Amino acid sequence: MIKFNLIMTLRYFFVSIFFILTYFYSSAQITGKIAGYVKDSKTDQPIQGAIISVEGTGLGTSTDENGHFKIDQVPTRSHTVKASFIGYVTQYKFDIIVTSGNTYMLEFRLDEAGKQLKEVKVVASPFKRTAETPLSVQTLSRQEIISYPGGNNDIAKVVQSLPGVSGSVGFRNDIIIRGGAPNENVYYLDGIEIPNINHFATQGSSGGPVGMINVTFIEDVSLTTGAFNARHDNPLSGVLQFKQRNGSSERTQGNFRIGASEAALTFEGPLSKKKPNTTYIVSVRRSYLQFIFKAIGLPFLPSYWDYQYKVNHKINDKNELTLIGLGSIDDFTYNPPSRKKDETDEDWFSRVSIYDRIPIFTQWTTTAGINWKHRLKNGYFNFALSTNFLNNEATKNDSNDASKPLILRYRSQEKENKLRFELVKFVRQWRFSYGANLIHSSYTNSTFNRLQSMPLVEVNYTGGIDFFRYGLFGQVTNTTGKLSSSLGMRTDGNTFTNDGGDLLKRISPRVSFSYVLADKWTINASAGRYYKMAPYTVLGFKNNSGNFVNRNAGYIRSDQVNAGIEFVPFKATRLTVEGFYKFYSNYPVSNRDSISLANLGGDFGVVGNEDITSIGKGKAYGVEVCFQQKFVKNFYGILAYTFYFSQFTGFNTSDYIPSAWDNRHLLTFTGGYKFKRNWEAGVRYRFLGKAPYTPIDTLASRLNYGVRGTGIPDYSKVNSARIGVYSVMDVRIDKKWNFKKYALDIYLDVQNVLRNIQPSPPEFVMTRNALNQIVTIDGQPYNGSNGLPYIIKKPASGTSIPTIGVIMEF
Repeated sequence: MIKFNLIMTLRYFFVSIFFILTYFYSSAQITGKIAGYVKDSKTDQPIQGAIISVEGTGLGTSTDENGHFKIDQVPTRSHTVKASFIGYVTQYKFDIIVTSGNTYMLEFRLDEAGKQLKEVKVVASPFKRTAETPLSVQTLSRQEIISYPGGNNDIAKVVQSLPGVSGSVGFRNDIIIRGGAPNENVYYLDGIEIPNINHFATQGSSGGPVGMINVTFIEDVSLTTGAFNARHDNPLSGVLQFKQRNGSSERTQGNFRIGASEAALTFEGPLSKKKPNTTYIVSVRRSYLQFIFKAIGLPFLPSYWDYQYKVNHKINDKNELTLIGLGSIDDFTYNPPSRKKDETDEDWFSRVSIYDRIPIFTQWTTTAGINWKHRLKNGYFNFALSTNFLNNEATKNDSNDASKPLILRYRSQEKENKLRFELVKFVRQWRFSYGANLIHSSYTNSTFNRLQSMPLVEVNYTGGIDFFRYGLFGQVTNTTGKLSSSLGMRTDGNTFTNDGGDLLKRISPRVSFSYVLADKWTINASAGRYYKMAPYTVLGFKNNSGNFVNRNAGYIRSDQVNAGIEFVPFKATRLTVEGFYKFYSNYPVSNRDSISLANLGGDFGVVGNEDITSIGKGKAYGVEVCFQQKFVKNFYGILAYTFYFSQFTGFNTSDYIPSAWDNRHLLTFTGGYKFKRNWEAGVRYRFLGKAPYTPIDTLASRLNYGVRGTGIPDYSKVNSARIGVYSVMDVRIDKKWNFKKYALDIYLDVQNVLRNIQPSPPEFVMTRNALNQIVTIDGQPYNGSNGLPYIIKKPASGTSIPTIGVIMEF
């Protein structure tokens, strides 16, 4: 006891000394730096003589012949930075947090002001939108992502605060947009398509529990939920674009971050101080989630590594090369459960049930790409080459005992090599763009799966596919006075499916309009038809006879209409109201379960590895309201509400059934306030309406528990029940210290601070005795089908999850 008290006394002593010293140093006149470039938004040419000013400080400078600027002696706090030049629209960057550890790199891309009266001051909106996509687009800055409560620097979680985005409940961060399935979204990293942004990804879908992208790299993130540009292939619900910043051209610098589940190390700088035309930024991350899960007694232990890099090389004024990369290594192992003292039957049975049903799996992914941008007299072209690879393996034996019969063995690889070309030309008020993409796709799969035990049904095949995908696209845009309009067209084909070569069958037109009603009011509208190819897991599936049974899988089609109004009362404030309607056709329907694959993708494993028919229909429609305030007067926030319906059919195409994503009501608020001495507090609140689920077939579940290890849904009653509402509040408090050569940020993040009980569907498990043996209905030894069922109807309690994180810049 005396030893314990001495240790605690010493701990408090050193903590006190630490805070006294940090207060002393943070009170000194320590400053930071801001640097960057100013370019023409159309031609990408540097703008010489642009004026850069840090509002409220009197600090400023002008750009040199390369468009470069640098401002020293900037106070270490949050700032608004302004860029202006004659003939261009003035642009503001909000919430630029200057520290003593890193030089803050900025890039301004200024739009031409056009024919404006001299006395009229033209200011660019911080809310990005284009004539091609005038609505259904939201943008988040780097700082908004970093300081997001409950997000753990995970971009996929942050996006869930935007209008129309519901996300999954629990350990996953699927991005579910306007009632569409998670695999209806596409992702781009600096213009290079990446197939997935999550660790432990659900193959055939796009979700997972932890994001891969390091927020340190991000300049901003744009989410488009409608009016998709013709250059993007395969989006039905969303296009998520990550714009990475270039590494610092000023000096070598970096940061080290410890969060809720991982540690990350990042370095950046110029390759040569004498010629800073080549910059780099690189990071590596390692999880310690497995130690946390083991400490709290969860029956599975996930661990991962990931890496990310970007190299930018300015060859000359007209040519620029960018090399990017992203990859991960994921492992998933068992932690055999043991009953805790005073643990309830429901909690104990639930943990054992998880252990019974999960396989051991490993996964690794990599994406690499290079982009060449060449500037023309009145435009530019982009030429991009990229490759991505996924290796996914899963194994499960009966009772997770390697000496017992094999239940699942899954080995799969996906590989894509991509080429994309786009030419953009500007002629007065017109913008013309056109291009093409070519993809070489290969997919291999070796599957053994015992689906049932009575009677025995097995899937056992090995196969692969190798084919090409291709697309053509073009878009023309005009802005004349108050009216902007855009017309786009694309078509896609492939060499594998039966009708893949019929390009006329997949003509995909889209049109959008934007009209300025008054100084602060704008109305926007769009309509379009979009196509998405079935996942490789569907196309590559073989039956036990070795035949590809899904070669006739058609492209999913979605016809969409969007309309809305935008009100911008102040330079950093926006209110939008939008309505949307999406109609789907040719959606894959499972021949085994007779349900639309639109309901799948929100769980671990594989989606689409089965026989399907492209016959399903669907519709999703609703209205969104969003109020967004960029950082002004120490406050920032987003308040969004969505009311919508999401319904899909099975084989009966006149029977529309609520989908798994039909929450009806989505309400989110995220906001923060910055106090003096670099203190900041943030809060996030999310409310999701009652989500549908399919009841459990108790008899079939009992008879097949030895194989499945979980309940079997009764698909004759698909999505006929609903769980309770989801209501969670997260809070975060940050404190930053600035020393002479480095900066420190320590934060406390508490998820579910109100300890609200989180809903989940009833869970099918087996009754266990004190020796962890399954109790049987007939008193005989358990044989895989005679267990005594037990239904867990709801979780026992809500849990708060506090996290202390540290970010050090140097």
